[in-house]
Amino acid sequence: MSKDNGLDLVKQRLRELIDKKPQKSKEELENEEMEKFTELYTEWKGPEKTSETYKMIPKFYFKLPSEDEFLLQKLREESRAVFLQRRSRELLDNDELQGLWYLLDKHHTPPLVGDEQMINYEDFLKVAEEAGPKCSPFFSPVVFAKLLQNDPCGRVSIMQFFNYVMRKVWLHQTRIGLSLYDVAGQGYLKESDLENYILELIPTLPQLRDEDLPKDMQECNWFSAPSALRVYGQYLNLDKDHNGMLSKQELARVFQECLTYEGEMDYKTYLDFVLALENRKEPQALQYLFRLLDIENKGYLNVFDLNFFFRAIQEQMRFHQQDLVSFDDVKNEIFDMVKPGDPYKITLSDLIKCGQGDTVISILIDMNSFWTYENREVLVTDTTEEAEV
Repeated sequence: MSKDNGLDLVKQRLRELIDKKPQKSKEELENEEMEKFTELYTEWKGPEKTSETYKMIPKFYFKLPSEDEFLLQKLREESRAVFLQRRSRELLDNDELQGLWYLLDKHHTPPLVGDEQMINYEDFLKVAEEAGPKCSPFFSPVVFAKLLQNDPCGRVSIMQFFNYVMRKVWLHQTRIGLSLYDVAGQGYLKESDLENYILELIPTLPQLRDEDLPKDMQECNWFSAPSALRVYGQYLNLDKDHNGMLSKQELARVFQECLTYEGEMDYKTYLDFVLALENRKEPQALQYLFRLLDIENKGYLNVFDLNFFFRAIQEQMRFHQQDLVSFDDVKNEIFDMVKPGDPYKITLSDLIKCGQGDTVISILIDMNSFWTYENREVLVTDTTEEAEV
């Protein structure tokens, strides 16, 4: 038998053995692989280390119950409700606040400062002793030191102290009230939770209305009825097809960057947009508007971005037959105002730090604001002359 024939015979026998061996499925192979990995990993890791201190450390992580664990969810809700009720009982009620004021008035330390009663630390401790354990958190040395001002006798105003106590009580009451709407018990409110809180709060808000406040001052208050009617009226005027949503067209960049519904803007998104436009000095508004200007989502504005938006301003100037302004001049003024860390890029932090981010944004998106900025010296002169007359 030749050498080649012998090799062929061996190959044939090997193929026969392979064919006779039962083939394993992919799942069986994966299970074998996992078993082998577990065996090797356990051998490499060694026996699990334990310590006597582990038995003394209490459990501090509790997994949230899933949706199908109904009893655990109810237990969690009831325990949270009991906890919040207990915290609520720990707060001072109106009678206890009146009693505290009586004790402060009784133990005030003469002489008076004008009409204001004062109290020194010794009498402060006397009030703490008589007020009881519920008031003890307010009578710490730290609180007294915080309220201490320039009194030569080392006293604090009892009115300031009492106002401090009331504000603390109100703060905790509000915190507990908001916690009741934290359905998941995660320590924060989702948008739907906050909506439920405000919906139940709305019936009490008319009691806070100042009927004597002039209409122009009410319009400056974002939460007043005239302001809400003004913004909603603008929204309805823009909604030409009256379907309750705004379509694209002139607000194209807003639609690209903001959450919309099938290419249309709902009233909530419109409110965010108006809030940003009317409060351009705020960092949150600058962040919102910066996203619209950052066309390529680079995290900064360059000369191309500035030119892209300024071209629309120039088109408006042509339409109104005004003298055009060179883009290079505007670009140089913007970079001089912002003074960015990188001379070729303007970041959001650069806009916020320079203190003139609202002016830069207005120059790029609002023709009227650009005209006002461009003619600021003339306007100042006219105002001065009118004042002199």
